[in-house]
Amino acid sequence: MKKRILSGMRPTGRLHLGNYVGALENWIRLQDMYFSYHMVADWHMLTTDLKHTGDVAENSIQVVIDWLSAGLDPKKSPIFIQSHIKEHAELHLILSMLVTVARLQRNPTVKEQARDLGLEAQMSYGHLGYPVLQSADILVYNPHAVPVGEDQAAHVEITRELARRFNHIFGPVFNEPETVLTRFARLPGLDGKKMSKSMNNAIFLSDDPKDVQKKMMTAYTDPLKIKKDDPGHPDGCVIMAYHKLYLPESAEEIECDCKAGKLGCVAHKRQLAQKVSSWLEPLHERRTYFDANRDEVIDIIKDGDMRARKQAQEVMGKVREAMQLG
Repeated sequence: MKKRILSGMRPTGRLHLGNYVGALENWIRLQDMYFSYHMVADWHMLTTDLKHTGDVAENSIQVVIDWLSAGLDPKKSPIFIQSHIKEHAELHLILSMLVTVARLQRNPTVKEQARDLGLEAQMSYGHLGYPVLQSADILVYNPHAVPVGEDQAAHVEITRELARRFNHIFGPVFNEPETVLTRFARLPGLDGKKMSKSMNNAIFLSDDPKDVQKKMMTAYTDPLKIKKDDPGHPDGCVIMAYHKLYLPESAEEIECDCKAGKLGCVAHKRQLAQKVSSWLEPLHERRTYFDANRDEVIDIIKDGDMRARKQAQEVMGKVREAMQLG
């Protein structure tokens, strides 16, 4: 039998190229190697955006449509909604008894997120403990591995710690899942910062060629390369980072031409926009189909919920038995 993995993503709306490169591409590659559970982590939205819960259901559908359009196969791997599987909450409660507040406060990702959102002085109990919920999300399927970006590796380590602690106290129930890092950890946004919907610096999987062209022309490039024949410094150029991903066969030549002043930034942006648009074209075709057939998407989620719930209930049965909870 294939080993199991669990992957999850918060439903912030339509996905962008950074989501694809940082996670989704890896999931698609791994679905033939592992038995994969793919979770829309809607409860995790409550930790940072409690005022807009009305958007979560539609955003969850949009995420699933993007997953399907990009190539996730629900026949191979269940696609489900976190809040539809109540066993996540039950295991979260149990695991919360096995970790100290001090350990959670040391988590670097929580610290960074609190700083970025200005929540250091008013962090909620749920926000501080979301790595425990994430651990429950993982362990309730007892996977062998978790594919994540580098910024989430610390959460997997907390999951491993909680699995060890539970096993030590109550007996061997959980695997200690390994971390499977993405091959291309992060794609910069058009301004050179982290690609983000809220930063308005993203190219979305749903963008049409006109949108891609317009956005690509705004991308940050070498500020010292004003004219075409000025020597460039491609190491810090957003366009060069995209080129290495979408046109790797010519990246070395383009880099040399840039440094030698043989290639202008505008021409380079147009060339890259055409390549990205061509790459997105089959995704657009599939997205158009799924957007027009919402009932099929809902049925895929219902089937995924059922399959995920069966595994979660099996694991929680073992947890209750080990703890003698009845």
